[in-house]
Amino acid sequence: MVKIGFDSDKYLEEQSRYILKRAAELEGRLYLEFGGKLVFDMHAARCLPGFDPNSKIKLLERIKDDTEIIICIHAGDIVRKKMRADFGITYDFDILRLIDDLRKRELMVSGVVVTRFGGEPAVIQFMDRLKRREVKVVTHSATVGYPNDVDMIVSDEGFGVNEYIQTTRPVVVVTAPGPGSGKMATCLNQLYHEHAQGKKSGYAKFETFPIWSIPLDHPVNIAYESATADLADYNVIDPFHLEAHGESTVNYNRDVESFPILKRILEKITGRQAMYSSPTDMGVNRAGFAIIDDEVVREAALNEIARRIYNYRCDYAQGLVSKATVQCAEKIIMRLGLNPDDVHKVVKPARAALEAAIAKHESDDAIVCAAALELQDGRIVTGKNSPLMHASSCLILNSIKVLAGIPDELDLLEPSVIESISNMKQTILRGLTPTLDLEEMLIALSVSAATSSVARLAIKWLGDLRGCDVHLTHMPTPGDSAGMRQLGIQLTCDDKFAGHNLFEG
Repeated sequence: MVKIGFDSDKYLEEQSRYILKRAAELEGRLYLEFGGKLVFDMHAARCLPGFDPNSKIKLLERIKDDTEIIICIHAGDIVRKKMRADFGITYDFDILRLIDDLRKRELMVSGVVVTRFGGEPAVIQFMDRLKRREVKVVTHSATVGYPNDVDMIVSDEGFGVNEYIQTTRPVVVVTAPGPGSGKMATCLNQLYHEHAQGKKSGYAKFETFPIWSIPLDHPVNIAYESATADLADYNVIDPFHLEAHGESTVNYNRDVESFPILKRILEKITGRQAMYSSPTDMGVNRAGFAIIDDEVVREAALNEIARRIYNYRCDYAQGLVSKATVQCAEKIIMRLGLNPDDVHKVVKPARAALEAAIAKHESDDAIVCAAALELQDGRIVTGKNSPLMHASSCLILNSIKVLAGIPDELDLLEPSVIESISNMKQTILRGLTPTLDLEEMLIALSVSAATSSVARLAIKWLGDLRGCDVHLTHMPTPGDSAGMRQLGIQLTCDDKFAGHNLFEG
């Protein structure tokens, strides 16, 4: 049984009420910078068991009559084809998916802002695609003097140069597919234009992490540091809040460092003293008040900290992050006096399965891989690769056999189906290895279910693997990785390539 440590319903109620309260305190509209993922916030779901990954968008549904949404994307992220790892899609495609999600929920999208635009052809192509689908798109160039030269920023040569998006509702949410997209600058740009029009609008920030109302050294807050190791962010006690209110609250370094300048910009725009005394005052996050079992969320957060280390190590092996990022993540868990192999329960069983498979193998040249999965009830299942299937495929078959009570000796896949797929990969799709990756195995399982009652029974248990932890002793192929994502499995792996080929791994 899955342990719950967070009450999503309580959170939605508290959070929606608090946002509307903040908006009501203003004479104009509230520009609300939304940090993190607007939909499918998997980091929050992993650290706060019980957190609905779509809590934020459900929150907006509650106040949709008072809300509209602006989406930002940094032009450089389009050019670099920056990826959203949990979906395996680029930021620009993530915006298309996000707009579809928002429209299905009848949430108003005011437009898309491409920030720091420099005339890049790939960016123009993306904007044309949106415009032809009747999505309003504007571009903002890099603001001269931003963020330090306040007089230049808050002038006709600064924010005045950038286009304004017409808004009409009390709450305007400004979101993005990832960090560094220009959300804050977009909010401030909108405020500048509105105050020039005589509208007394304001700004606030909504970040789930760090959670300001729990201790600085709480694993949930430390997990945020681990998640942003590539940015070298770290949490601090908000000194401005401590001085103004005598209360210890948690924020992160960049918000604290930028607050004096942000406060000056807001005062320059509005022509009056800022309504906030600290970065904490500026925020509207109420997540800490929905934690109902501190022990459960602590355990989950420690597991997430361990996961990040394996992920960063693999990213480094593939040239995606620097060695400094890996070292930063490792220092975080060392600070806690923990070994990630001990925290993440599936690591040691996977490696033990690998050692057992190597001991039984006759050929030294053969590539041997293994994997382990922790079921929701705590049982561990292992699997290794075979001449027919990848280790991921064998692991998932073994897991649903255990859940369904199917004897290990019974085959779930029809031999003729495996043979047909393998032959096609070798003869028609030339050069591909004949073994079935996880995506291919799932297709073979669904085909086998047409004639096999055992396969039909096993398929019914695939949904019970959602949220389970899996560790591979090697980095997955694209088909294995995609299959794990589709099943909703939380995957980590050792930073070793499964094969010797540069293209196929």
